Amino acid sequence: MKKLCLTILSAIMLACSANLYAQDIMLHDTKQKKQKISIGIKGGFNSTMMFTDELRYGEQDITDIQNNYKVGYIGTLFVRIPVKNKHFLQPEVSYAVSQGSISMSNLRENVTILEDNALIKTKISSLEVPLLYGYKFIDSYPYGMSFFLGPKVAWTLKKQTSSEYSGFYQKNIKENIKPFNYSAVLGIGVNISNIFFDFRYEIGCNNITESIVYDKSQTMEPYNEKELTLKRRKNILSFSVGAIF
Repeated sequence: MKKLCLTILSAIMLACSANLYAQDIMLHDTKQKKQKISIGIKGGFNSTMMFTDELRYGEQDITDIQNNYKVGYIGTLFVRIPVKNKHFLQPEVSYAVSQGSISMSNLRENVTILEDNALIKTKISSLEVPLLYGYKFIDSYPYGMSFFLGPKVAWTLKKQTSSEYSGFYQKNIKENIKPFNYSAVLGIGVNISNIFFDFRYEIGCNNITESIVYDKSQTMEPYNEKELTLKRRKNILSFSVGAIF
């Protein structure tokens, strides 16, 4: 009889525990459904590639161009707005520093254009505003995974942006980066409870170089007679960690 009572009591306790767990999950799901807006922060690193579409002096193309990646960093504040079921919108505001370089050899076709092996190093600081659409294809608390994509506008902070040119005949070369640049963003987010990991790739949609000027009075002839032209796009691979509340 005693063993039977203990068995019944154990069964009741197990049933109560299961019921409480189910209620907890239902309560969480109810809160999720009622929750309209979530706010999050994140920080991480990026790797930037400056893909060159055109680099020339006058009508002469500079060839043997090597695009080199460098590591930068990013900090972001965002808002997640549920739309319907597993769909959401996510506007963001970010401060980003992206760095990259382009190297060229003065061998073969470049020997008459470049004074030495040339290098263009660029550092761009910007305020960025992506507007992302996302879909949660895994949404089972506490785990989740979502896919997102959308456009991004970046405002260049000129005082924190610079380009350094070396190996050219032209002296005191200065590059002006366009004040606004645009890109397409796509990526995947993985979350465990309110902690998430963000992987994304950004494809540059426009030429980021507005103009290039150099000091013609200090440049020897005939390398002071024509203009330098550069057209390039900024593609970025980034990883960040954050929390959403």
